[in-house]
Amino acid sequence: MALAAMMFAVAMTFIDQTIVSIAAPDIVRELGLSASGMQWVVNAYLLSLAAFFALGGRLADLYGPRRVVVVGTLVFVISSVLCGCVPKGDAAQAWLIAFRGLQGFGAALLFPAALAVVVAVFPPERRGRALALFFGLSGALTALGPLLGGWLTGWTWRAVFWVNVPVAIVALALTAWARISDRRRPGTLDLPGAVLMAAGMGLCVLGFQQAWAWGWDSAATWGCIAGGLIILIAFVRYERGVRNPLIDLRVFRDKAFTVDAAVLFFSMLAFVPLFFFASVYAQVSLSASPNQAALFLLYFFAGFALASQWGGRILDKKGARPALKTGTVLGAVGFALWAGELTDLSMHDQWPYAALAGAGIGFILAPASTDAVNRAIGPSYGEVTGITQTVRNFAASVGMAVFGTILTHVTNNNVVNTLESRGLPSNVADDVAHNITESITGNGDSSTPTGTGPAATAARNAMNAIRMDFAEANQWVFYGMAIALGVGFLCAIRHPGGRAVTPKEETEAEGTYEESPDQRTASRSDPRSHQADA
Repeated sequence: MALAAMMFAVAMTFIDQTIVSIAAPDIVRELGLSASGMQWVVNAYLLSLAAFFALGGRLADLYGPRRVVVVGTLVFVISSVLCGCVPKGDAAQAWLIAFRGLQGFGAALLFPAALAVVVAVFPPERRGRALALFFGLSGALTALGPLLGGWLTGWTWRAVFWVNVPVAIVALALTAWARISDRRRPGTLDLPGAVLMAAGMGLCVLGFQQAWAWGWDSAATWGCIAGGLIILIAFVRYERGVRNPLIDLRVFRDKAFTVDAAVLFFSMLAFVPLFFFASVYAQVSLSASPNQAALFLLYFFAGFALASQWGGRILDKKGARPALKTGTVLGAVGFALWAGELTDLSMHDQWPYAALAGAGIGFILAPASTDAVNRAIGPSYGEVTGITQTVRNFAASVGMAVFGTILTHVTNNNVVNTLESRGLPSNVADDVAHNITESITGNGDSSTPTGTGPAATAARNAMNAIRMDFAEANQWVFYGMAIALGVGFLCAIRHPGGRAVTPKEETEAEGTYEESPDQRTASRSDPRSHQADA
């Protein structure tokens, strides 16, 4: 009962990573959000989840995981309802971004606490299977997000937020029914560390995200990026001197763990942002409906699901290094080939490359996450999972910011060239292109501009060309994702290789191993128990 309760609770957090991307065009069309505004709606959730994940795990230790699960669920579902109730008008963008950030905070409280509940209620001999089921079924809901989003958007885009309400009610009811006991641990809360990490991540992403509006030559852009990096460096130095740090940085002394984290970072630059960019591309350049865009993403998930299982077997037999090398190569090739097909404007011709890109990511996520956990024997499973989840979500938010800036910049330049080729003066073409870019980077509406002036007429006559301009801009994004996977390969070849020695194997080999309380909590007795961590 406790496992079912926690799976319902975290299901909301997995679905929300992908479901909003499908509804993005409808949200922009009704609320009139800017290009960067819609990207912030997606990114606020990821950034908040990354910034506060470690804090959520620490709060679960100090105040009891059941209590934090309940609080996190309530924060998440209330903010979901408020996201769906966003009013039209000038306040819409700030309202939606703020409550999406609050959703991410709720998820950051909820997820590590739910994991702690599962670890606490199951004895060591049953814990591996429970965790595999917890991660496997919950993670599979990431693929459900686009399909559910496409169906709900046909009714109203607001339903993609309201769907969390019945899930939360079931989760809270099962949590009460299971009568989960709370066990607190002594310690202190590292609030300065939490503030430093949130500020550093937030400033970095702000600089990348706003580069489209401020310009790459702006002091504000580079001031935010540099300031964020300086704060993150200060965070690292501060954590080294704290008795109860928010993140135990000693795990990075293990070369394999560091490589696993680096490969996860570069793969996640592409993984979650893909849902947004592929969905909007399908609805703008391919004139697809939300349901069709959801099916478009299933090609990617098909390859991902198959490779995840295969990658787990490779991890068990040969360790993480072969799986990481294979995944980064397949991912880089898949995204590069997929980018080359975007301008053909045929959804069905792209499926082999989408599946290949998905297979590459599938080979990476489970083995890298599992190997990272099994390599870090000292800290608890919850601590190490907190680090890997923070890396993954921060990378996703950086990817959204960087690729979003590239998309809007290239789209604007392409549209300017198209309009100038049709006789509009440069200054008029630039103004019209800016307005079109603000619209189509988050708007899949197939309606053409109205009006009788020369600018409206030129834009109306150029709509087919503009859809091609947007497809060409997306090529830059997908090539960027291929490059990210290529850098991931350069990291993967530095992995020391071999299988991590787990506590159970040490016991069998030496016959003298005795688990500490933290290691009993970790229960890393079988590497296969964590394969579904992706």
